[in-house]
Amino acid sequence: MKNLKIEKIIVKYINQEANSNELTILESWLKEDTNKKTFNDFVQVEYLTSINMKQYDLEKAKHIIKNKSKVKKKKHINSLLKKFSVAASIIILLGVSFFQYMIYNTTKDTSSISKNIEIGSSKAILTLQNGEQVALKKDKEYTNEEVRSNGKELIYGQAHAPTHKTVYNYLTIPRGGEYIVHLSDGTKVFLNSDSQLKYPVTFMQGATRKVELMYGEAYFEVSPSSKHQGDSFDVITKNQELNVLGTHFNIKAYPEDAVISTTLIEGKVSISNGINAKFLKPNQQSRIIQNSNSIDVSAVDVSHEVAWIRGMFSFNEESLENMMEVLSRWYDVEVVFESSEKRNFEFTGILEKTKSIEDILKLISATSGGDIEFKVNKKKITVQ
Repeated sequence: MKNLKIEKIIVKYINQEANSNELTILESWLKEDTNKKTFNDFVQVEYLTSINMKQYDLEKAKHIIKNKSKVKKKKHINSLLKKFSVAASIIILLGVSFFQYMIYNTTKDTSSISKNIEIGSSKAILTLQNGEQVALKKDKEYTNEEVRSNGKELIYGQAHAPTHKTVYNYLTIPRGGEYIVHLSDGTKVFLNSDSQLKYPVTFMQGATRKVELMYGEAYFEVSPSSKHQGDSFDVITKNQELNVLGTHFNIKAYPEDAVISTTLIEGKVSISNGINAKFLKPNQQSRIIQNSNSIDVSAVDVSHEVAWIRGMFSFNEESLENMMEVLSRWYDVEVVFESSEKRNFEFTGILEKTKSIEDILKLISATSGGDIEFKVNKKKITVQ
């Protein structure tokens, strides 16, 4: 049996996508003690009662697959993303066996990796209506008459604007940061690294609740319109306006990206670029290409798209160039490629955001069989 086939079955298994036939193949493969150890070193899922592979439960796995469609979307996403630990982090170079990691990782020298690169953390800049800027940091509290912060979340008091004048605040997330803001209507917004959100301090009753994602990536849990006398909720981004009544969705709109992608987890939204409009259903994603009038809609794996809010990097046949772009935002580093052909190496896998850049680069290099090497100088990473 080829390793590549087993790799695919294992990845499908931990994503609860393997069918009964694939589970039977996996169970047969696991009868070899050496295979159990290899599997054990890479996978630890929540329905195993211990890391001992004697606890592998085929019938329970089949039961989960049979009944997974009955599980609510939100719970499925949460449980899926919680399955992975540091020991179970997986990254696979397409066409290269991930079992090479077992050998290569034990000998790889990481002494050249810089110690100046910090793991991202909760940090943001709050810009008040008078222009004053407040630095929000992990474990640092802040309070004024309208809002308070515990170091991870910014929480506004729930109220309506008493006048027709709308006052705005800005929340800016630097590279190497992330933050959560609870708006005055109860909407919760997760903001990724290198992002900025403009929003009212309070919303006007009887009017559409509008916020603007100036740039970056944000995950919204919108307070339903039924709690606000039918007032809908709009999110404005470059070349796009999104209208919702109450739902969960993710928007990615970085300035350097040619595409604005919106992924719907639950509820219903309409997407407009001023010329065309489309509706999204759960598990669908819209893509608007800059300087194009079209809106493309397709089915996607939502757990992959929103993994970042659960502390995960999730890559699905992602080019090394795009992968390093994601990592550069979180670790606040510059990435340079010495060879253009290395940009197109493709990876699939899930890693924890709490891992050091040393561990991330070591793992990428290991799974490439040594084809990818890194040189680090202070906060600059060169891909060799």
